Amino acid sequence: MSRVLIAEDEDRIASFVAKGLRASGFTPTVVSDGAKALTYALGDEFDLLVLDLGLPLLDGLQVLADLRAAGTAIPIVILTARSSVADTVAGFDCGADDYISKPFRFEDLLTRIRLRLRGDRSAEVMVLRYQDLVLDLRTRRAAVGPRVVELTARESVLVEAFLRSRGKVLSREQLLTQVWGADFDSGSNLVDVYVGYLRRKLGPERIETVRGLGYRLWHQPLPETTTGAGAR
Repeated sequence: MSRVLIAEDEDRIASFVAKGLRASGFTPTVVSDGAKALTYALGDEFDLLVLDLGLPLLDGLQVLADLRAAGTAIPIVILTARSSVADTVAGFDCGADDYISKPFRFEDLLTRIRLRLRGDRSAEVMVLRYQDLVLDLRTRRAAVGPRVVELTARESVLVEAFLRSRGKVLSREQLLTQVWGADFDSGSNLVDVYVGYLRRKLGPERIETVRGLGYRLWHQPLPETTTGAGAR
């Protein structure tokens, strides 16, 4: 399980990123100033750093420069409201591996994090499977048995969330955080609507409703004759 250090002084954003990473199988740690970010990152306990630039005590660019000067090779993804070309160039010049401007979608950050970790994770799984449901993370195409299923970008991220947590119940809030990002309405029915879409495409038995808790992938063996849509 990869350990991700989040250096972010806005509590709402830090909590959102940490919650999303935890739900995606990472172990996040949050620090709220540049001095702690530098100390923690130099401790060699983390696999990746998500770094805001506008940090108190020590600016994010200085943290980045100091880490690289110390010979630290930790992958660093800058996540900042500074979106000018000059800031982006400065970030890469100081040794950043990637640069994302706020506002952002969590799925975009998650993709960048996985990409930057892939070089140190030779066993990174790029094809997720559960029973006869398959999702290729490179092409974002799904299949149910021999049948290819066309998914929208959002549907594929939702399928990925279920496949990475198969057997576990995911609440609507967890799914909203992972799939739709920071700016969701907690009272939204988006999850229910998209689960309906997936049931129609993958088969109604694929996603189970756990009353009062949320959803999970169907955790009992499917009938041998089931190849996808609607056979039960």
